Amino acid sequence: MELPVVQPLPATIELGGELTQGGWMRGTLPPSTVEATLDGTPFPFAPDGSFFAAFDRDAGTSAKLVARLADGRVIEREIAVSPRKWNIEHINVARTPGGASADFMKIREPELAQIATAREVRSDAEGWRQNFIWPAKGRISGRFGSQRIYRGEPGSYHSGLDISSGTSGTPFVAPADGVVILAAQTPFSLEGHLLMIDHGNGLNSAFLHCSEISVKLGDHVKQGQVIGKIGMSGRATGPHLHWSLKWLDSRLDPLLFLGPMP
Repeated sequence: MELPVVQPLPATIELGGELTQGGWMRGTLPPSTVEATLDGTPFPFAPDGSFFAAFDRDAGTSAKLVARLADGRVIEREIAVSPRKWNIEHINVARTPGGASADFMKIREPELAQIATAREVRSDAEGWRQNFIWPAKGRISGRFGSQRIYRGEPGSYHSGLDISSGTSGTPFVAPADGVVILAAQTPFSLEGHLLMIDHGNGLNSAFLHCSEISVKLGDHVKQGQVIGKIGMSGRATGPHLHWSLKWLDSRLDPLLFLGPMP
């Protein structure tokens, strides 16, 4: 008796989220996925196939998500990434010439190395699964993606969300569960007291200019837990919390993770 041919079950990639520049997506990969890539770059995913992935501020208008299965099949999904209009200010003055001094870079390079090392940490945190909450309340004094153009020469864009509290010492909380991957008790030259939290699956938060850090390296923190106090340490003109989010090498807009400020 000839046995019937068993066809493999249809495999699809399910996803949703903020599919825009600086945005993100969560979804589920097909069962038995052994590798997933976004535009050719492998990314981590959970044993149950759940994943988080995101789009850089300067991402193109389309992306390709690919899952390679254990049986050799390759499942692809094309994603439309909507463009955004950033707050661009054209300045009719030349950009200040010259770069950082050699003396400054002696200080700065070890700081950058610590930040890079922290971002390589892959913890077991699952904050990436959660709906993020506001780390602090206050006036939004700086938005992600804003940029100045000096007579046609672009300056660096603003890499995070600034929340102004008006005074130093205001507590702020973890927007999602995570693990502390950097807690700079000695202020960095630009960031001041810098706190970084890994939310798992390549997603991490950085909180700049703190007046105080309330947690230590390796601590597991829960969403809503007080983790520090707002300040103006480092290069800051007033007390505010600069919150930035990064997934792998992509910089993300924190506002796209949040509902209205309570």
